[in-house]
Amino acid sequence: MSQPALLDGATALSDRIVSLRRAIHAEPELGLHTPKTRDKVRAALAHLPLEWREGPSTTGLVATLKGGKGEGRTVLLRGDMDALPMPEETGLSFASTIAGRMHACGHDTHTAMLAGAAELLCSMRDTLTGTVQFMFQPGEEGFHGARFMLDDGLIDPLPDAAFALHIMPDSPRGLVAGRAGPLMASADQFEIVVEGRGGHASMPHQTLDPVPVACEIVTALQAMVTRKFSVADPVVATVAKIEAGTAHNVIADRALLKGTLRTLSAASRAKLHAEVERVATHVAAAHDMTAAITITPGFPVTVCDERAVALGAAVTAELAGGGGFVRLSHPIMGAEDFSYLLEKVPGAMFFLGVSHEGADWRSCCGIHSTRMVVDESVLPLGTALLAGCAIRFLEKGFA
Repeated sequence: MSQPALLDGATALSDRIVSLRRAIHAEPELGLHTPKTRDKVRAALAHLPLEWREGPSTTGLVATLKGGKGEGRTVLLRGDMDALPMPEETGLSFASTIAGRMHACGHDTHTAMLAGAAELLCSMRDTLTGTVQFMFQPGEEGFHGARFMLDDGLIDPLPDAAFALHIMPDSPRGLVAGRAGPLMASADQFEIVVEGRGGHASMPHQTLDPVPVACEIVTALQAMVTRKFSVADPVVATVAKIEAGTAHNVIADRALLKGTLRTLSAASRAKLHAEVERVATHVAAAHDMTAAITITPGFPVTVCDERAVALGAAVTAELAGGGGFVRLSHPIMGAEDFSYLLEKVPGAMFFLGVSHEGADWRSCCGIHSTRMVVDESVLPLGTALLAGCAIRFLEKGFA
């Protein structure tokens, strides 16, 4: 099937794609266990010749389609399923029915587009040589769902390539974007506890006040970032929370700092961890105090293979009605757990613009906004792009 015909096929599935997306959107689920979403996916695809695998750690699914023309390459397509713990203020007729939960990162659309790709590729089964894996993954929002599914053996043996899409509601409608190398950052959490000795606010000389020391650590961390790391391999250290004290006239015993550390390489990630500990402990020691540092590892850097990015760009160029492909000049410092797949398998993630036609996309609400909306008419393009990447890889590899 030609790429234009592929888009036509995806467009014919629009009602099914949108219906599944809306059903998932109305009942958002959090974390590693999304049973309602899983069941919606299984029901929507129950009529297809797919082999299903589930594991003990999550409600994630891997559906496998074996081509009718025999063995060959294996390609994986991934869509995430979990929502965010936040209210929805869109006013949509299919808005979240569960207070404090919303699909504000587009995972409902990712799942629906992937289900559409499964429909499309199953309809072409007799023409395919090789295997397609459809990975429906919960727990992307900080829960390491991809890592758990890998550890559960759901993707064993590993595919030869992997692709994923992420919508961008504040990007031009239909525009596909990507880049080779680091696409998104690693993201780790840190906590620093400065231990002092509290007392009366009128007699600070009799105490060890942790508050000014905590403030000094904040500024020292920012100086460390600019003086210890090259702008060519950037890092971001953000102190997002400071907590200390109980009253206006009491000097606290301790101060707590929490934040995130983001890098674009494994080397900078390791160095940043060490530098944060060095700065915090030495600043505290200079004031006769101690600092205890805890770093909780998050997702690794999302690194896209140049060959996979070129493949996605070629497929996009061939899709009639597509908004074109653009190579991003720099990475995005957000994080993505598709990185666990890309550590093991060459592949790429692409961004898909879903702002409404005629809208000023620059002013549209972005992901993680309580008012985020998407132009559902773009979703068939995402389905066609996923299916097109699979077909092209099965036929030609990265050639």
